[in-house]
Amino acid sequence: MKSRGHTRLILVLGSLTAVGPFSIDMYLPGFPAIARDLQTDIAHVGWSLTSYFIGISLGQLGYGPLLDKFGRKKPVIVGLLLYILAAAGCGFSPSIHWLVAMRFVLAVGSCVGIVATRAIVRDLFPLNEVARIFSTLMLVLGVSPILAPSAGAYVADFLGWRYIFALLAVLATAILVGVVYLLPESRPGDRSISLRPVVLTRTYAGVFREPTFFAYGLASAAASAGLFAYIADSPFVFMNLFGLTERQFGLVFSMSACGVIGASQLNRLWLRKHTSMEISRVAIIFQCIVAMLLVIFVLTGVPPTGIYILIFCYLAGLGSLSPNTTAIALGPFTSHAGSASALLGSMQMAAGAIGSSLVSYFHNGTAVPMTVLLLCASLGSFGLQFGYRMKSLRPGSSTG
Repeated sequence: MKSRGHTRLILVLGSLTAVGPFSIDMYLPGFPAIARDLQTDIAHVGWSLTSYFIGISLGQLGYGPLLDKFGRKKPVIVGLLLYILAAAGCGFSPSIHWLVAMRFVLAVGSCVGIVATRAIVRDLFPLNEVARIFSTLMLVLGVSPILAPSAGAYVADFLGWRYIFALLAVLATAILVGVVYLLPESRPGDRSISLRPVVLTRTYAGVFREPTFFAYGLASAAASAGLFAYIADSPFVFMNLFGLTERQFGLVFSMSACGVIGASQLNRLWLRKHTSMEISRVAIIFQCIVAMLLVIFVLTGVPPTGIYILIFCYLAGLGSLSPNTTAIALGPFTSHAGSASALLGSMQMAAGAIGSSLVSYFHNGTAVPMTVLLLCASLGSFGLQFGYRMKSLRPGSSTG
């Protein structure tokens, strides 16, 4: 692939992948304003985040077979059109219940970008290049948590939170134009693929039972649970507990995301000398240590600066963990790459829904629920990866 075409492809795919994070991060600073306007509290506004995770989890399961049957491009276009309509619906929300429902539809539209991007990368690049491409995409993706909260804070401050969704609709329209005119069709559709529920269930069951996918897909999902628990509770912890303004929250949230970007780009260099499995193991050990320190710092009343630094480190661990676990999980698949990508994304978002709902359920007016969930998520990912490693080292095993 020529350098110019490669760069153009990465930008389009990165933009598609960023639709989801922008939809999450941009409206976070508006939580207090949404609560006031819709006459509710921040905890109930948080359910709009949970409904988004549920929608993005279920939606990906639907898009996977569609991408395999009709090709990659057509489902992307349909998904983006649905997203634009749902963004308008969010902006005109008359109640918190309507917002929660529209956020679900918004998620169903946005998740096609996540599934299609992974599938297209698996289509176009050899297996030993996939982790590097995912790291490059995380550079584009990493811009979203840097720009989105700050942009959302300014929009909410000067125009009102409803205009955040208007801006999301405009951005999605621009991405749709890029998809139509710049994104190549990486794999023609296979009309022989059945969309019957029984057949789809059997296909997904086969993907899930694949040992490498099972271990590293669940490990990636566990890490996602921690990430989204942080995203869901960070507005309360940073603004209510630590006293940050909406703009300050956007700045701190953005700076912490730099950990993801930096680690994902270092990952590209590390892959020259180490395998994805080796890097992911080191990353999860580092993340577990950081999560333990976070719990200790919160329980002992360490000043917020220490919490910010550890959050930066935690996200840095995720930046090197995510591209490698994703590449490893998708490695065994070719003909069903779309379905494998969909199931992986669905697992990650389902874990995100669980993480965000648990942090709301255990909400006690402190930062303890958030940090404990970060630790539990890291330990879960650690157990899955090292359990797979131990199994692969048994006599007679060829995996590992």
